[in-house]
Amino acid sequence: MRCVTEETAGPRAIVALPGEIDITNSAAIKASLLLVLDGPGLVIADMTGTTFCDSSGLRMLIVARDRAAASGCTLRIVIRPDSSVARSLAILGMDRVLPIYASVADAMPADLPL
Repeated sequence: MRCVTEETAGPRAIVALPGEIDITNSAAIKASLLLVLDGPGLVIADMTGTTFCDSSGLRMLIVARDRAAASGCTLRIVIRPDSSVARSLAILGMDRVLPIYASVADAMPADLPL
């Protein structure tokens, strides 16, 4: 089973994360995501279909943010504002330290069409 799907075009990658991220799959998802973050460019982690994300998944997002910063990559995380994942991030204050956007369109730079 594939955990992450990736679409690339030009200088960007859109990585669709699965519906559930937990201890059983977070290591595999993290490994796939970190590979994409290994270099400059824009990477959008699309979590709009993610309905559950436990602490291992939340930690994965912090690790991804740190890898992106270290490699000169721009990471943008898309999470539906009304989702349980968004609420979890807000409760923990992670919404203030992660680059979160409400939609893929919002996460795209103005000069890059969808």
